[in-house]
Amino acid sequence: MDEPALIGRRVQQLRTQLGLTQRQLAEPAYTPAYVSTLESGKVRPSDAALRHLAERLGTTTEELATGRPARLLTELRLGLTDAQRALATGEADEAAVRYRTLLTEAELHHLDEERAEALLGLGDCALETGELTDAVRHFEASERLLAAEPLPRRARAIRGRAVAHILAGELRYACYVLESAIDELGTSGLADPEALVLLYAAIIGPYLDMGAQARAARAAELALALAPQVSDPALVAGMHRQVARTFLAEGRLADADASLAKAQSIYRQLRLRTDLAHCHWMRGYVYAQEDQLDAAERELRTARDMLAAKRAVLFTAQVEVELADVLRRLGRHAEAMTLLAPLTELGDQHGAVHAGGAHRLLGLIREERGEIEAAEEHYVTALGLLERSGASGDLADLCRLLGDLLRRAGRVEAAMDAYRTGLGHRAAPGTTTLGPAPLLPRI
Repeated sequence: MDEPALIGRRVQQLRTQLGLTQRQLAEPAYTPAYVSTLESGKVRPSDAALRHLAERLGTTTEELATGRPARLLTELRLGLTDAQRALATGEADEAAVRYRTLLTEAELHHLDEERAEALLGLGDCALETGELTDAVRHFEASERLLAAEPLPRRARAIRGRAVAHILAGELRYACYVLESAIDELGTSGLADPEALVLLYAAIIGPYLDMGAQARAARAAELALALAPQVSDPALVAGMHRQVARTFLAEGRLADADASLAKAQSIYRQLRLRTDLAHCHWMRGYVYAQEDQLDAAERELRTARDMLAAKRAVLFTAQVEVELADVLRRLGRHAEAMTLLAPLTELGDQHGAVHAGGAHRLLGLIREERGEIEAAEEHYVTALGLLERSGASGDLADLCRLLGDLLRRAGRVEAAMDAYRTGLGHRAAPGTTTLGPAPLLPRI
């Protein structure tokens, strides 16, 4: 409710517009003197008085008490739902326009909860289009608005901010953000199942990229145990999609495919095109692991086309790295190199992991074609990019490739250095390289 002076001024304006005297407004329940005192801002009206005045003035108690138009909250919430649906079905630009309009309206009427929701939506749109600096800004603004709320209410903003850092290659910091939130949920007694599943699912990917497979498996196990308590089908589907990654890391390809099939079925029912594209992507990866390369190519091309149509730049880049590897294995080197060339430019922006993956594949192709010097150059470039991102598992594999290349070329001492570097990047089973909280990276 606004201050008495604002309410009084609002009552006076509406009364004057309707041509009513203070006596006509007051009777039969109140006196003209009471209305005069109220309009001068000297008294705060009771709920009963607000109902009487609103009825006589042809408005609602909410509009009289707050100045918000009738049905504003309902219309804003419906608008947020529509914007979310537009984003889910692949219209990120249209959704962003809607969210900005809703944010302006919510700010005008000081509706913090709706402002926070609109900012979350804008953050998700920015993730889709690869605008990671904007994504972090929106998620942080949403967190600030919800600072007084319980942690489960802030979980989506925290998860969104962590995903932005993952896409920027800041894996260690993303793990720190997610682990801190999970620990706080546990120690605060606010172990909300939906919030925990959201955070556990988000942390699986960076754990695997950092080589912490035991931690990824544990997060997947905990998420699966909590899933029956989660009512949001999209959240359950996302959890199954991430759990599939742990099955892949363990070589359990049939289990991975089964998890992806569950996720894909839910996404189809909900018509969530972005998430469906991610399922095509992961099933392509599963097929590639089973050497079903033609099927893998079909799935990955479907995923790439769906993501590219939505201008999801960084997600598209990830799929193109996987697709290029399939093309390489099919012996179609020229096609793979054409696909990879633009991805090497991502290293100067937010795609160090993807650029590193592109250089690694180009190194493999060059090595297979007998172009040893060019292969070494690509491997070394990839090494620098992956070191920046903290992708320990990929670094260890890359150091092995470089060491093998140098050893075959007779450069044994240099090969030994490469192998030692790779050993240094192997994470101990079940751990991350977190240590103390790292400084906030600049996205």
